[in-house]
Amino acid sequence: MALRLPKAQLPAELSENMTKGFGTALEPVEATWHNPAVATANLDFGRRIAEWDALDEGLKSFAHMAVAAQVGCGWCLDVGYFQAQNQGLDLAKASQVPNWRAAEVFTALEREVMEYAEAMTVTPPAVTDELYDRLLDRLGAAAMVELTAFVAFVNMATRNNTANGVRSQGFSDSCEIPLARRATAADADPTGASPA
Repeated sequence: MALRLPKAQLPAELSENMTKGFGTALEPVEATWHNPAVATANLDFGRRIAEWDALDEGLKSFAHMAVAAQVGCGWCLDVGYFQAQNQGLDLAKASQVPNWRAAEVFTALEREVMEYAEAMTVTPPAVTDELYDRLLDRLGAAAMVELTAFVAFVNMATRNNTANGVRSQGFSDSCEIPLARRATAADADPTGASPA
């Protein structure tokens, strides 16, 4: 799948700033710039979210990547892993987020955060009182509010990118540890037969 609409021409300053930070213009912005008000609001909110500091950055990265893997946003998963490297996070862990349930590298808290992110992402949401209460006890109210709002924003971004046909731009290719592939139902059945 390719972008479902042509890339919009970005203002020179915006394109230059993205190229400085990422080496290229970002396709989600190029797709949404057909409506600059929408693109600008999204960028502004993304910048404001980056200023939030009640929740550990590693937990936010894992939550973001868990949502991206579940929704199927290759771009978000790709850039999330690249950003994890740039933030100095444990790449052995970050590389396993798409397959976090089977990976043994995560702490109990990290697993609960990714479980929460996935529970918020399914339709209808499947967040239980027990999961919410466990995280609230461990994180505190401010971090829990931040996690919830962050996952909600990531859901908007991943679904927006997926619907617009935005795919990976290859950011994670520069990471020394390969990004794991999300396990599928076919992985569980060696014959490749679809589950009934």
